[in-house]
Amino acid sequence: MGYVSAVPVPQPRAARAGGAATVSGGRRSLAAALLLGALGATVVLLSTGQTWAEGTASVGGGAVPVEADGGTVTGVPTALAIVGLAALVAVFAVRRAGRTLVSGLLALSGAGAALAAFLGASDDAALDTEAARITGDSAASVAHLTHTPWPYVTAAGALLILAAGLLALRFGRSWPAMGGRYERSASPRPARKASTAAASDRPEDLWKALDRGEDPTHED
Repeated sequence: MGYVSAVPVPQPRAARAGGAATVSGGRRSLAAALLLGALGATVVLLSTGQTWAEGTASVGGGAVPVEADGGTVTGVPTALAIVGLAALVAVFAVRRAGRTLVSGLLALSGAGAALAAFLGASDDAALDTEAARITGDSAASVAHLTHTPWPYVTAAGALLILAAGLLALRFGRSWPAMGGRYERSASPRPARKASTAAASDRPEDLWKALDRGEDPTHED
């Protein structure tokens, strides 16, 4: 007596579930990268306008307060935050290798801005320059020098840009590109034509054509 071997049946639902999970994961990573990149750049641009260092300079036997904001200490974080924003937008305008390169630029912008902010947290050259400008003495120096937490806030914002770049490097290949939806929207038209032609071959349509004295087999 022969035995019939069981043939494995494909599981389309499982396949669709796996594809849906991939799409869902891509959307989540896309939303996270956009949020992190935009938030990080905003934090960097705002915090570099705050006071990073302050102290006093001696003038005529007295002391005047001296302070320097982040842009005076270093302009690198601001410039790289703008580059990061441009790269974040450009990620959706390119594909394949171009997207990988832009994602790498986004990550490097965040890393560079963070490093510059950390170095600026202990910088006193900008404050000495500001003291020389206020007092008119090129040899003036600052006393009671203190640094505010704003450089570290700037560095934290830059690390968010770095995280957005790393997400783009990891998941960017599955993200949509500009104009992709228009390419997909053009394909369903032949299917609609085929369905219309199939509908015209229904038996009731053929009988109606015969009743009108028309030849249903005649092609236009």
